[in-house]
Amino acid sequence: MLAARGLRRLAAAACPARRPVSGIAALPEAGAAARFLDYDAAVTECVERRALRAGRQVHARMVAAGYRPALYLATRLVIMYGRCGALEDARNVLDGMPERNVVSWTAMISGYSQNGRPAEALELFITMLKAGCKPNEFTLATVLTSCTGPQGIHQIKQVHSLVVKTNFESHMFVGSSLLDMYAKSENIQEARRVFDMLPVRDVVSYTAIISGYTQLGLDEEALDLFRRLYNEGMQCNQVTFMALLNALSGLASLDYGKQVHGLILRKELPFFMALQNSLIDMYSKCGKLLYSRRVFENMPERSVVSWNAILMGYGRHGLAHEVIQLFRSMCEEMKPDGVTLLAVLSGCSHGGLVDEGLDIFDLIVKEQSTVLNSEHYGCVIDLLGRSGRFQKALNLIQEMPFEPTRAIWGSLLGACRVHVNVHVGEHVAQKLLDIEPENAGNYVILSNIYAAAGMWKDVFRVRKLMVKKTVIKEPGRSWIILGKVIHTFHSSERFHPRTEDIHAKMKEIYVDIKAAGFIPDLSCVLHDVDDEQKERMLLGHSEKLAITFGLMSTPPGLSIQVMKNLRICGDCHNFAKFVSKVYGREISLRDKNRFHLIAEGACTCGDYW
Repeated sequence: MLAARGLRRLAAAACPARRPVSGIAALPEAGAAARFLDYDAAVTECVERRALRAGRQVHARMVAAGYRPALYLATRLVIMYGRCGALEDARNVLDGMPERNVVSWTAMISGYSQNGRPAEALELFITMLKAGCKPNEFTLATVLTSCTGPQGIHQIKQVHSLVVKTNFESHMFVGSSLLDMYAKSENIQEARRVFDMLPVRDVVSYTAIISGYTQLGLDEEALDLFRRLYNEGMQCNQVTFMALLNALSGLASLDYGKQVHGLILRKELPFFMALQNSLIDMYSKCGKLLYSRRVFENMPERSVVSWNAILMGYGRHGLAHEVIQLFRSMCEEMKPDGVTLLAVLSGCSHGGLVDEGLDIFDLIVKEQSTVLNSEHYGCVIDLLGRSGRFQKALNLIQEMPFEPTRAIWGSLLGACRVHVNVHVGEHVAQKLLDIEPENAGNYVILSNIYAAAGMWKDVFRVRKLMVKKTVIKEPGRSWIILGKVIHTFHSSERFHPRTEDIHAKMKEIYVDIKAAGFIPDLSCVLHDVDDEQKERMLLGHSEKLAITFGLMSTPPGLSIQVMKNLRICGDCHNFAKFVSKVYGREISLRDKNRFHLIAEGACTCGDYW
């Protein structure tokens, strides 16, 4: 009841009673003539206030008075109807105009584009060209935003060719729109070429190119470009910083994240909730939940997205009890959405709270079943799979009201690898190979299940199948950021300038941690070789190399932060625990799925991941 009253008060404050359009009062009674300036003032006021009802009244007065608006005023009517979302009315005005200019056409195209009707925007643009009207910079910039969907990239290229022919490629409005659409269609090379050709750049073009790199996961390139452009005097706004924070989240670059946060504070930008949400997300992905929580607690107001960001952060770190506690606090302030429930279920899965997660899911099914989608079911299936309850997971897949996705089958296959369940693993792997035969990861996990079970003939069979289908496994890599330099390591790294020193230090570490009780987990080597060779292969894992380099390159007592693109193996996880215990270091390991915060020989995951 209190929440409902609060929402009503907020709604009343946000939507004050609309004042009548004063311009209508200045018009003569229906049937009488009025001056152009009176109509223009009334329509302009309706445009500014998006007053559709009043706008229709003004238009009706024109019709009743027999007043045929001139080109300019008719165009203003098109703009007014378009701004108010009354596209059929806008099109009727356009079609009834005895003459039209580029502004008239552009107003209607913009109306379609801004109201989510890109196909009609493109169709009208073609009609305009056939009518012999040449587009201007605003027409081209607007129509580019309608080049979406499966044919989007082809439409962009067609418009781009027209841009070149009409000499608008170097125009700031057109160029920014062009590079933004190329970036959104994942053609970053062409986007960069357009960006480099712009004679003048503004905050929109800067933000568009940085966002383009981050959307494709090219976080290092986005960061390098930002540094270069900022030194050249680049302008930034809240959206630019959000794009940059997204890149820093991907890199887990805490030092740069702190610097960007400091820059935001120095610029004294007005409160922008989405930017604060990005800071929460960035800090949590950099392993600093304390900083995330501090940003969250200091926000003067929060949205459901703010709560979702902090919930996701705690879930990513496997702190499931904190996730449930936060979730309860949130429910006292506002109603959770589908993403919230996804964050809670995912947190329970990562934290091993199987029964609690299942209880929450049952409650959602009873009270909020309309918000459930395949991702929520995927979290529960992952929860069951991680705990080894494979039959219950398979039953849920059969009973759920959605077709199982590749993500659902993929999480179950991963669980089969952890529990070495060959029977279910083969069934699930076949489903995945039917859905996505080109995904090398599925072949690799199936091969690993066979290897863990000692079924080497089946391992070789799967590997031959990979060669036959020309699927290539994504190579594992780990990286560490030291002194603003990103050091990347691959398995059995030989190209790092300090390779010999790293391997010498690795042998020294091995002696120390073995003396403390470390025993290599040879089951993590999925090759049919002798034990000595297995131990040598374990030494070459990329995360071990990164940890070793961090240990030898930083002063005693400083925490070591390592990121990996794939899931960390059990032996490397154990290696990190012993290094933290023997050398008194805190180690933060972020793999593909979650964080491992290791201190004094213990990990926050509780060896459950």
